[in-house]
Amino acid sequence: MFDLGWTELLVIGIVALIVVGPKDLPGMFQAVGRFVGKARGMAREFSRAMNDAADQSGVSDIQKSFKAASNPMKTAMNELKKTTEDVTRDLEKTARPPLDPEVQARAEATREKAAELAAERRAAESAAAPASADKGTEDKA
Repeated sequence: MFDLGWTELLVIGIVALIVVGPKDLPGMFQAVGRFVGKARGMAREFSRAMNDAADQSGVSDIQKSFKAASNPMKTAMNELKKTTEDVTRDLEKTARPPLDPEVQARAEATREKAAELAAERRAAESAAAPASADKGTEDKA
């Protein structure tokens, strides 16, 4: 939350020990702990309420549409992956053990092609992730 390291926490503890005193220090830390717990609970509740309101108003659907429009490659790859998985699942349900080596070779080629497409999709997503992260840092500057 505040990005405090061990040394900063140690300095805060020593200053609190000097200012508050050793007798009242545990009570003060308990009060601070309760306050932090309540603040986190309120933040979590607020976040949950905002997400629920966004879901009810349809903002999440609009957000999905914007994501799909901003990254058509990912959308196309997801559709291709889903289609490939559907075809593979259907083939596995209806296929008998192939007796013909040619059929077996085609099935293996299909599996390899699906693996290649999945690898390309992952590569495209990983290439897009740093670009979007860089875009976010440029906007802040």
